[in-house]
Amino acid sequence: MQIVKTEKLVKKYKDGHLALDSVDISIEKKITVIIGRNGAGKTTLMRILSTQLQPTSGKIMILEHDASKEKKDIRRNIVSIPQEAEVLGYLTPEEHLEIYLSARGFKKEEISEKTEKALKVLGLYESRNKSADQLSGGMKRKIFVAMALASDSGLTFLDEPTVGLDPISRMEVWSAIKRLNGNVILTTHYMEEAKALGEEIILIDKGKVMMKGSPEMLLEKTKDIMRIDGAGVGKRQYKVGGITISYVGEKTAIKYAKKGFEIKNLDIEDLFIMGGIK
Repeated sequence: MQIVKTEKLVKKYKDGHLALDSVDISIEKKITVIIGRNGAGKTTLMRILSTQLQPTSGKIMILEHDASKEKKDIRRNIVSIPQEAEVLGYLTPEEHLEIYLSARGFKKEEISEKTEKALKVLGLYESRNKSADQLSGGMKRKIFVAMALASDSGLTFLDEPTVGLDPISRMEVWSAIKRLNGNVILTTHYMEEAKALGEEIILIDKGKVMMKGSPEMLLEKTKDIMRIDGAGVGKRQYKVGGITISYVGEKTAIKYAKKGFEIKNLDIEDLFIMGGIK
């Protein structure tokens, strides 16, 4: 089933800023990761796809529903967890899920069963009666993932779900995301997260889709390109934090390796830096 399809999707704000510029995407994978620089249009796209923001123009299909006509049907089948979402410190994980499921219209007997199951799957059951203030950052974020799991949603939107977490907590959340039954679309600035979770990666820059594909497929396009840090060489040069990063062919890379420069194979972060291979 096609999870998301957009055609010529445009979002232009009142101040004239063009956040999305004729975006055409088709998403069919279970976990899709959207990456891009700050201001690239990631959050705007997520808000539009989750029916929180009206596009300027274009067509959107979510779970085979027309977003312009069937918002209620879409909202019944999705969960959206924004980056700024915070748990209520005085509530327990169990209470968070019970309140959330009640708000979504589940019956009392369903709520108890679904809450218990989700907490057990995500390793939160032993802490179900602890106040959220007593939990680690990773455990707090897992409460939101548990909400999505318990709701049996067809599609979950996660905007930077592990921002600010330590590496161990981040890995815990990754594991939780992989346990979701439905499909997932998430944004991240962590390239290792994109590689670890994404069956498909979409890179957006200046409101346009620059590239789309599995991590393996995208990196296959760069197999003949090498990275040199600290040397300005060739046409593909980028200044990052005061360091010049160059992308060159193998012959040039060997030449600079002999001069003592460190040569690297490309990874997802390099695709992020370049904004797509043209």
